[in-house]
Amino acid sequence: MKSNRSGFTFDELIAGERPEEFIESAQPFMKLMMQYQCAMLEVQTKFEVLNTELSMDSDRNPIESISCRIKKPMSIVEKLKRKGVEVSLSSIEKNLHDVAGIRVVCFFPKDIYRLAEKICSQDDIRLIEKKDYIQNPKPNGYRSLHLILEVPVFFADEKKWMQVEVQFRTIAMDFWASIEHKVKYKKDIDASTSDIVEKLRGCAESIHSIDLRMQEISECIEASN
Repeated sequence: MKSNRSGFTFDELIAGERPEEFIESAQPFMKLMMQYQCAMLEVQTKFEVLNTELSMDSDRNPIESISCRIKKPMSIVEKLKRKGVEVSLSSIEKNLHDVAGIRVVCFFPKDIYRLAEKICSQDDIRLIEKKDYIQNPKPNGYRSLHLILEVPVFFADEKKWMQVEVQFRTIAMDFWASIEHKVKYKKDIDASTSDIVEKLRGCAESIHSIDLRMQEISECIEASN
């Protein structure tokens, strides 16, 4: 394999020789990240359109916020190595489904399922994978709906299907996940202890209960109009 302008190859990357310098300067890698970025923007636009359209049905927007991110180069390398697969461009496309990620924060659980149904029913969207952590939360209490979507992106000389991970959360779920992330990665706290895990799970259950109660209140208000 030819070296890029910094003089590194993917073989050297696998060997651990200055991977940050190599992967950030590789033109083929940057092109692939550009393609993921474009796919992410395509899906983001679809949600923005849905948010505007669905607001006409109930005089409120189902989406509170949309955030996007492209996985960092070193995170990509580390995840490929954890999977025990080749570190290469083709391996990224084959083995990673979350290089491009979108988080859709909604007001109520019912908004999440409605948006998921609408996005998946579009004829240019392919649903690759669905994981419902709302109905089946993780052991620590984490709740979210995860979809892996594939969308066609039209570039100058080709049409390419690209994958984008979408995470749906309510405002309450997102609040819990943000706090849990800080606790989990705080160096002086052992988040694996049963006491902490149990407290996090208890908070998650309380937040989910509030989500459902607020949704019920919203439905009562809508029904009275």
